[in-house]
Amino acid sequence: MLAFLQNNLANILILLALAAVVFLIVLSMRKNKKEGKSACGCGCSSCPMSRECHSAKK
Repeated sequence: MLAFLQNNLANILILLALAAVVFLIVLSMRKNKKEGKSACGCGCSSCPMSRECHSAKK
């Protein structure tokens, strides 16, 4: 088991870093959704598709 970890340490560290990044992205998206912010990161006032995004809310 120890030999496996030593041989694959770089891969394991990269995988853990990517998993952490994905986790933080998901947390950020959940926070933005709870606050009512747009998923695209910009305001809806100038978006030509705002009626499509918010049609269920109206």
